[in-house]
Amino acid sequence: MSLNRTSIQPGPRSSLSIISMIALLAGPFVTMLDSSIVNVALPQIARFTEAQLSETQWVASGYLLSLAVALAATAYLAKRFGTVRMYFLSLIGFTLTSALCALSPSLSWLVAARVLQGGFGAALVPLAMGMLMGKSRGQIPAAAGIVLFLAPALGPTLGGLLVHWAGWSSIFWINVPIGAIACFAVLRLPKGLGLPGDPQTRFDAFGFTLLAAGLALTTYGASRGAQYGWLTDLSWPFWSVGLSALGVYIAWALWQAEHPVVSLAPFTRPQSALALLLSTLTSVVQFAVPVLIPVFLQNLQGYSAMVVGLTLMPQGLVTGFSMVATSSVQKRLGLRNTVLLGLLLLALGSAGLLLVDVSTPLWVTALILCGRGFASGLIVQPLLSVLLGNLESREAADGNTLFNIAQRVGGTLGITLLVSYFQIREHFQVSRVVHMLGLSQISSGILAGLPSQARAQLAYAAITGFHEVIWVLIWACVLTFILAWLLHDPHRAAS
Repeated sequence: MSLNRTSIQPGPRSSLSIISMIALLAGPFVTMLDSSIVNVALPQIARFTEAQLSETQWVASGYLLSLAVALAATAYLAKRFGTVRMYFLSLIGFTLTSALCALSPSLSWLVAARVLQGGFGAALVPLAMGMLMGKSRGQIPAAAGIVLFLAPALGPTLGGLLVHWAGWSSIFWINVPIGAIACFAVLRLPKGLGLPGDPQTRFDAFGFTLLAAGLALTTYGASRGAQYGWLTDLSWPFWSVGLSALGVYIAWALWQAEHPVVSLAPFTRPQSALALLLSTLTSVVQFAVPVLIPVFLQNLQGYSAMVVGLTLMPQGLVTGFSMVATSSVQKRLGLRNTVLLGLLLLALGSAGLLLVDVSTPLWVTALILCGRGFASGLIVQPLLSVLLGNLESREAADGNTLFNIAQRVGGTLGITLLVSYFQIREHFQVSRVVHMLGLSQISSGILAGLPSQARAQLAYAAITGFHEVIWVLIWACVLTFILAWLLHDPHRAAS
């Protein structure tokens, strides 16, 4: 299948079989799951390898950095060797390296295996997205929507269960049967799916170096910025050089390179560029809350990571199911109005988090998150149809890769900035109350000996810091809502 079918044209819609859906959803599921599932296992891995927790963190960081570097080559590899072939090889590699991770006898072996795993996993999401959307004319199937939004939320819960009952290696062993089943399912994919591959495709070595270095350094610098401060020597050299490399790559790809490793040409079109910007801003608003809510629920309400994961899980399901309703809503309201409705509901859902405090029941928090999930489904589908729906077959690999790059860079920077802001505001609010109480510092022993009213004041201060971040998300929704008025509705423009 060539992705020029993703343009909106009359004609019957072809659909994939259940086996094909398993083949194309299993890859994104395991790679997105592995981005979050490993975090809960780090303490046990540290004990097993007799390493410091700071050293063990490279089990997570090495995976993400390798994934960012390999993502830079995804478009070229798909055009050179073919979409299905590259997806199949990536899936095999990811499955085998998952087994290597589980069998690693030391931390150095585990980090090396995780780097290989991230390299193989990078292509799975963009390649699967391209084939899924191409077969359904620019629309994400409901099952794909559920998987893409459920996997990150499921990671901490599933990871906690596996580590508790079967040890840290089980979080990697679980990928092996899923990957094996998916590999056999890929062999049953219909012929003609995806790009066929072109041996004449040239490799842009200079552009790849710029893009890979930019993605890796920006991702690493952002993670250290949230941990150590954005302007410290431990973080700013990385993210500043990374962003500079990305800027040079943009100039290279637009004005110098004849065959850039990832072409930016599809997004020189105003509507595609606008949709890319809107989807990146929306992703920050969407995914910042699942990062912040676990901190709130665990530190202030005292719930375990497993309970928090179960609280986050329903929103992933609701997001996927809302994509089913999006087609009907879009037929009635049009593309732009559907996006505007989704952004309005997302802003209202975010505002609902201002009502959450220490005593808020979990079911209320889960209900608010589900409302945000439903709103997200209304936004994602139309924006992707604008972003990727009118690409020619040779542009499809570049478009899907660039979308994933924008989500990774924009989403990572936006979310880590918000996390940093949350930490700053929470520290400010708590320090203010500590000063009022005449304390020099807060420890668990001092906190236990404080009167209930003083403890309530400290909790309220921490909640105030959380609510200040929610206001930032609300204003981000307002900005995105204003920009979304510039979207064109293809159906109404044609009528």
